Amino acid sequence: MSSTLKKFDMDFPRHKIFLPEYCALNCEDAAGVIVEHAAQRHSYGVTALAVHGLMESYGNPALGDKINNIQMIVADGQPVVWALNMLHNVGLKFKIPGPALTSEVLKQANPKGLNVYLFGSTADTLEKFQRHIADTYPQLKVVGVHEDRFREATPEEDAQDIEKINNSGAHVVLVGRGCPRQEHWVADHVGKVNSAMMAVGAAFDYHAGKLSRAPMWIQRAGLEWAFRLVQEPRRLWRRYLVTNSQFVYQLCKHLVKKRAS
Repeated sequence: MSSTLKKFDMDFPRHKIFLPEYCALNCEDAAGVIVEHAAQRHSYGVTALAVHGLMESYGNPALGDKINNIQMIVADGQPVVWALNMLHNVGLKFKIPGPALTSEVLKQANPKGLNVYLFGSTADTLEKFQRHIADTYPQLKVVGVHEDRFREATPEEDAQDIEKINNSGAHVVLVGRGCPRQEHWVADHVGKVNSAMMAVGAAFDYHAGKLSRAPMWIQRAGLEWAFRLVQEPRRLWRRYLVTNSQFVYQLCKHLVKKRAS
């Protein structure tokens, strides 16, 4: 096992927030671990879990238990970083959004000439994302794409998907199916797909040029959710109104419990 895998896989602790257990890594180190596993074609699961996914898993313990079978959960969202620091004093400085983690993994994978597989999203987004990868990371090879069915696969279809991915020689599988469908998929395929599988959600749309990232000052203030809400109000208003309120309530409750103990 390489020194990078020894350093992080064996030594980094997992910190529970309500139910999911997060790794308090920065983006560069997290990507380094992922690329090490990818290069060796280990079956390795990763998710960048924001407040929405955190609260989905807390409200559905079966989902939370499944998500904790994913080897690496990173904090996608500055409020999640604050919660990690408040509850566990880990000193984490900044979140790891799915788009940023995707970029860093592709950047580190590029000189190694690794193979990439895109799983999920629409045909148009996949085409534009492939173009972005070809233009930005010329030593990488996209060895397969799979347009989302927008339903769960039958057992026969799933077996075919697994065979297709494994036969492609993919080192990294980027999964963009939306939360929590993508987390279900990654967790269900650890031990079956011989690749590093990353649930990165909206990274597909960002890197395809369909969505814009918030300015850094908005991200650091923990307000990127508001920026996204302006971009997609119909789809996101209920999620942010209800989910963010639940998150604040649960965080306060857990902080009170921590101080009392």
